[in-house]
Amino acid sequence: MRYAALVSYLGTPYSGWQRQVMGTGVQEKIEDALFALEGKHVNASAAGRTDAGVHARGQVVSFELRKEWRPDKLLLALNFHLPPDIAVLRAAKVLPAFDARRLALWREYRFFIWHGNALPPLLRGRVWWNRSTWDFDEVRKACTLYEGSHNFRAFCKTSECPDRPVRTIYKSYIRKKGNLCIFTVRGNAFLTNMVRIMAGNLHDVGRGRKNREQLKDLLKGENRAESGMTAPPEGLYLWKVSYGEGTPFGPYGVE
Repeated sequence: MRYAALVSYLGTPYSGWQRQVMGTGVQEKIEDALFALEGKHVNASAAGRTDAGVHARGQVVSFELRKEWRPDKLLLALNFHLPPDIAVLRAAKVLPAFDARRLALWREYRFFIWHGNALPPLLRGRVWWNRSTWDFDEVRKACTLYEGSHNFRAFCKTSECPDRPVRTIYKSYIRKKGNLCIFTVRGNAFLTNMVRIMAGNLHDVGRGRKNREQLKDLLKGENRAESGMTAPPEGLYLWKVSYGEGTPFGPYGVE
């Protein structure tokens, strides 16, 4: 039987989603829990490969099990074997063809940024503490430049940039409430470090180090060296993934 799970995790102690040779990936913990149920290795495929330290509110994972499980029992069994910083929020049977990564229509990330000289302790590790003052109006206008299909070579970790770094962004905007800014970006797929580098360039715009014309030039495929910093991972969340109608697993769910 094929299953899908909606997974949330705090990424701080992990080396990203993917199983690692050095360090521990979230995938390893999920697959360890599945091993405890199956008695053999089970491969877990995820909608997005989050960076080291990046969190997830709505990661989607698919896998196959020999035993048939009621979804509510599967959720309880997996959470029993998972550490407290990883949780399955929903589990469901899905059609045999369902693959969390391949069938995702879009992925949405949200970056929580706290401005100010003091950070509430309860937010430590959950937001990017940015002590700089931004020109928020300029940042808001710059966000819209990301929308559309662009060459994101300047927004990708150089050693992991593919030959064709074109990606399509469906939504890009920022909201502000008091000291907190939330940068939301939704796209068909993302490159390594892409959202963090997008946020780093917004930081440059906000501080007046870069204007919108320079940002437009970066989106034409300039080198990574011309781009902004890679923002820290804390504060970045894989927020949700879409498969079409009937979220979170679209039309692929089985009752």
